[in-house]
Amino acid sequence: MSHLNKINSKIFSLDNLKNQVNAWKQAGKKIVFTNGCFDIIHRGHIEVLAQTAYLGDRLIIGLNSDSSIQKLKGEDRPIMTENSRAILLAALSFVDAVILFPEDTPINLISTLLPEILAKGGDYEIETIVGHEIVQNNGGQVILVPFVEGFSSTTIIDKIKKS
Repeated sequence: MSHLNKINSKIFSLDNLKNQVNAWKQAGKKIVFTNGCFDIIHRGHIEVLAQTAYLGDRLIIGLNSDSSIQKLKGEDRPIMTENSRAILLAALSFVDAVILFPEDTPINLISTLLPEILAKGGDYEIETIVGHEIVQNNGGQVILVPFVEGFSSTTIIDKIKKS
């Protein structure tokens, strides 16, 4: 399999990912889920995702679609298309699956996949993380990964606009 085919094979539809997650769980693998826009992927993203992957055996990233980001962040976002963002995330060696979602939140993905670990950056509080109750009520954990200060897509975009 070529490298590009391998990367593309990590980008899933919900039905295919549900089947893959079931196979991973049957094999005794601990599933970790996180989500975000990842509009301009930067060092902060990489560090948090690498730490997140270390929490279990398989890392799934729920990726906001272009339309979802526009609703959340405005018409001038995203900077990068959903396909570009998905490929960049899937290219990371520690990422096992990427799935786009068009809704404002990944609640449908979380309730369908039922990961053992739900992780977000340390700039969140557990009670504000979408899906925390679903994961906890099914015996899973919600874990905050230390946030990397000084890195954000918005800061990068604002810096470019000023130059």
